[in-house]
Amino acid sequence: MMNKKRTEQRIDRRNFLRSSAEVAAGLAFSPMVISQAADTKKEDDINVALLGAGAQGQVLLTACLKIPGVRFKAVCDIWQAYNQGKVSRTLARFGHENNAYVDYQEMLDKEKDLDAVLIATPDFWHAEHTIACLKAGLHVYCEKEMSNTLEGARKMVEAARQTGKLLQIGHQRRSNPRYIHCYEKLIKDAKLLGRITTINGQWNRGKAACEDIGFPKTAVIEQATLEKYGFKSMQRFRNWRWYKGLGGGPIVDLGSHQIDIYSWFLDTKPTTVLASGGIDYWQGRDWYDHVMAIFEYQTKDGTVRAFYQTITTNSGQGYFETFMGDEGTLLISEAAGRGTAYREAHVPPENWERWVKLGFLKDTTVKKEEEKPADTSAVLDVRESPVPPSYDLPVAMDKPYHQPHLENFFDAIRGKAQLNCPAEVGYETAVTVLKVNEAIEASRKLEFKPDEFKV
Repeated sequence: MMNKKRTEQRIDRRNFLRSSAEVAAGLAFSPMVISQAADTKKEDDINVALLGAGAQGQVLLTACLKIPGVRFKAVCDIWQAYNQGKVSRTLARFGHENNAYVDYQEMLDKEKDLDAVLIATPDFWHAEHTIACLKAGLHVYCEKEMSNTLEGARKMVEAARQTGKLLQIGHQRRSNPRYIHCYEKLIKDAKLLGRITTINGQWNRGKAACEDIGFPKTAVIEQATLEKYGFKSMQRFRNWRWYKGLGGGPIVDLGSHQIDIYSWFLDTKPTTVLASGGIDYWQGRDWYDHVMAIFEYQTKDGTVRAFYQTITTNSGQGYFETFMGDEGTLLISEAAGRGTAYREAHVPPENWERWVKLGFLKDTTVKKEEEKPADTSAVLDVRESPVPPSYDLPVAMDKPYHQPHLENFFDAIRGKAQLNCPAEVGYETAVTVLKVNEAIEASRKLEFKPDEFKV
């Protein structure tokens, strides 16, 4: 245990951070503002490398620049003329003197003062990159999907266990305060929805958002380099998510985030999946551009059927998850504008009012004087139900989407928190989502065996 005054003996900063994941929470730290000069470095700063400086890597970087005590020391990306150089220069402007690399092994060999690595490379590289970084003694934050193969994901779990290093998988909703509030307060504590019977979710993207991503003709990667790192062409390098062996298509790229929430909120894993999909619009690609899947979950209260869709030709209603029970409905989305609970008409208002008083909900019900309908067309059909009373979520999300999940990762390195999405949880989601593509290919309902979720 560290001496509280830290005067008689100073612990080496690197060894301290390497061992702190096992230290009990409660140690006091004094994070620094990351843009400060290098000579103000504090003992508890975390030295980080970014492996994969493309669009998602830059999203993570932007979030990290708002987190005190995080110091970027290296950037690794095979696109030197574009992503690598751009990110390296950006970091330098923020006071993070860094080295740039093409080969990750060279980075690991030369950078001896790293504590952690953020991995945002294409899915098919995740297993190799993660395992190598863990074995090099580094904590790892790896973007989802954990791997494009279950074998790769399994080896990642094993490497984390063998090395004792932290491995956070980038299902960032698990650290989102709005989702945490819904799970802990509304579903677990209040049991607001009653018995959950149905889940609906979607992520719809319009045609314009699904066109091939281009690239500057003056910044083309040499063919030999592309092939060395697993790409047949610049077009596939830029659009790897659509090709087998590289990514898993929209159901993995997008659906993984939301299907992960299904299992989290239900506290169980699915038992079956039935899916339909195809290359209906974007010819020349390998993966299904439209997917609709139905999962079955068995909970202590009974069966839950969960529908999910992702389409790539229309953006209608965007992305969200809806949890429906016999007493209410929860509509939640990572998008800040969506977060509402609806009370079923047969549930007495006072049943929900107590949760309003406790701060679990915000009552947005507007009481109006009853008005006689102007004509019979305004009278509800006997098969219709009145619009249910609605309540807002009292918790806001005022940070970039990925920031709380990254903060959780860095806090865990410092020994102040537990990971919100450790390797085992990421693996369970990978099992769930990758099976959707299998179900489409098989054209039948597939079953999950309990042992499939275990490593």
